[in-house]
Amino acid sequence: MSPVLSLPLSGFRIAVTSNRRSEELIEALERRGAEVTHAPLLKLAPLDDEAVLVHQTKKLIELRPEFVVISTAYGLRRWFDSAEAAGLGHELCQCMKTAKLYVRGAKAHGAVRALGFHAAGVAKDGTTAGLLSLMANEVSGRSVAVQLHADSDHGLGLALRELGASRVLKVEPYRWLDTSSEQHLSTLVEGICAAHFDAITFTSAPSVHALFAAARSRNRAPALIRSLNERIAVATVGPVTAAPLQAAGVHAPLVPARHRMGAMILQLVEHLGELGTLSTPTVFGPCGLRGRTLSLNGEHCELSPAQTEILRRLMEAGGSVVTRDELVAALPAVSSNHALDMTLSRLRRTLPHPELITTVIKRGYRINL
Repeated sequence: MSPVLSLPLSGFRIAVTSNRRSEELIEALERRGAEVTHAPLLKLAPLDDEAVLVHQTKKLIELRPEFVVISTAYGLRRWFDSAEAAGLGHELCQCMKTAKLYVRGAKAHGAVRALGFHAAGVAKDGTTAGLLSLMANEVSGRSVAVQLHADSDHGLGLALRELGASRVLKVEPYRWLDTSSEQHLSTLVEGICAAHFDAITFTSAPSVHALFAAARSRNRAPALIRSLNERIAVATVGPVTAAPLQAAGVHAPLVPARHRMGAMILQLVEHLGELGTLSTPTVFGPCGLRGRTLSLNGEHCELSPAQTEILRRLMEAGGSVVTRDELVAALPAVSSNHALDMTLSRLRRTLPHPELITTVIKRGYRINL
């Protein structure tokens, strides 16, 4: 294999939507050969004014809740950093030691243990439903503090009250800034709709909500969902992140067995390797298509999304004729025979050998095997 395409993600274009830890994710994808576009859907608000969080921490220390729910590892660490800076670290530790701690997911459990605390229960599946099932017979008549996951408790506060909790105190260690009006999101939404990416990654549910909010505000939600279902691999870090995608109509987002960023990357590499790479012998030598990068007998060229889809259909046909109507139907951006002719003409000019695509008079086109 040519060195240009020797890395597992060479030729693939991937959109990264996260803000926190994005540099780590981007570096891991680029190290494997991917071309990465960074389009953060949400940004963490700075804690320049921590008055609200300090007030909530003081209320928790005063209340001494019998139960504390920990939603995220990062939120717990940020909460304790704030408490230490405000001189409340020791008192917060004492509250945690006397309360029963219930934790949502393995990462949050790791943060709890790192701080020297013991968890009474851990929702192994990382979901709110899993937490509630653990706490169902525990909280009636008791006080509960809930460390929120960004700006949402996923209905946890209300559900705890329905289970009989006498009081629910919410703690907000961090919140997201909405970036849905920013230009880079318009570029992301249109890029997804036009399948300019081979894959997109999500590491938080709020990012998913932000993407669909941005798409709806631009009247592009149906096109976006169609592209995510038919043309772009959707990688998530776990079931909590995948849930809003599935609720919106994205049928099969990738969810790794271990809910970690590294596992997400490995699953995406495997998925694109299996479904995103095509190869076939031709009269001009071996032809390979990885993402939108064509390799023909050692020569490489980059294709547009429409050009890629045409070549993919012809390669998948294995030398059989693909009709003009079939090609038009496969290309949402190509709405007429004239547009198809223009796209084919540009594709042929891009190829190392224009004769790679053969016209079959009155029938259609085929790859020249």
